Amino acid sequence: MSFPYWHQQTTEKPLFPEIAWQRPEQKALAGKLLIIGGNKLGFAAVAQGYNDALKAGAGECRAILPEALKKVIDSQVLDCVFTPTNLSGGMSKESLPILKASTAWADALLLIGDNGRNSETAIVLEQLLADTDKLAIITRDSIDLLKASTPRLLQRPQTVLIVTLAQLQKIFQAVYYPKTILFSMQVSNLVETLHKFTITYPVAIVVFHQNQLIAAFAGTVTTSPWQEPMLIWRGTVAARAAVYAMQQPKKVLESVTVSFQS
Repeated sequence: MSFPYWHQQTTEKPLFPEIAWQRPEQKALAGKLLIIGGNKLGFAAVAQGYNDALKAGAGECRAILPEALKKVIDSQVLDCVFTPTNLSGGMSKESLPILKASTAWADALLLIGDNGRNSETAIVLEQLLADTDKLAIITRDSIDLLKASTPRLLQRPQTVLIVTLAQLQKIFQAVYYPKTILFSMQVSNLVETLHKFTITYPVAIVVFHQNQLIAAFAGTVTTSPWQEPMLIWRGTVAARAAVYAMQQPKKVLESVTVSFQS
């Protein structure tokens, strides 16, 4: 089954090839990516995303981490800014001015997770996203951390949500969307659902289902074969998508789709 809004990418037939050759070659023009995440128990996703973003061609990367991690981070490896830490080891409310200042430096934000489940950190990130209109890519447990603000998040332009099917279910439930997401549903049915959903809401959504990465924005949907789900769960897919979208923010869907094959 095919629909006029559904574009299928294959190894033999890449979509939007012009995106690849339009990417900036000079580092100074390749964008500044701010990666936010981590808590006192870990920062693996932040470190992975930082390295993946640089490999994908980001001009500069900077990581924002809770101060509880300062003793275990090698500043020679990661360009870091540390924020005040709360008792749970996450970012405290005093982090917001530092986050805002770093956001002013950046061209795009990547909320990559490992934040823990701290409600204070959730409020800080919610406020940060509300106070900036810069491109934000949100993935992994950052999606879960921000679940209380899902209705506002879905109304935020310049936002890419890279989610699991279970997270997509919860997003639909949070706004009482009249369509149920099922693990057993066919790709074509999910494509049709995301087509309608992204006409209603201005966000872009990426989800993995039945060995396909499905990306949707403004009613247009692309699918790309994908055999390495661990790269999604580790944040590599999100980091690459963030770099490509940052470099061509007016072509978010096209850029994200191209990042899956490059």
